[in-house]
Amino acid sequence: MAQTFEELKKKTVAELREIAKGIEHEAVEGHSQMHKGDLLIALCKALGIDTHEHHQVAGINKSAIKVQIREFKKKRDEALAAHDHVQLKVVRREIHRLKRQIHRATL
Repeated sequence: MAQTFEELKKKTVAELREIAKGIEHEAVEGHSQMHKGDLLIALCKALGIDTHEHHQVAGINKSAIKVQIREFKKKRDEALAAHDHVQLKVVRREIHRLKRQIHRATL
């Protein structure tokens, strides 16, 4: 009965309570009175399922892009201090492009 967090999340409260009925664990005590959110967390704890939803990032190195964003933010601060509006616009656009690249990959 190996299930994932996503599979459990799609089930109704009644279905989750049926699953909890067959489990002997202190986390699911009182399962008949729990709301869906609490019951879902308790079931995951009892079954040893990770409750954190992980995004699948395909084709990009997210940590490398974040390093680039931090470097561009330093350049942005320098451009702000120097009142270089042309460079500021270029750097802001590049930060925006990198953030959108991460966002598109995580959808």
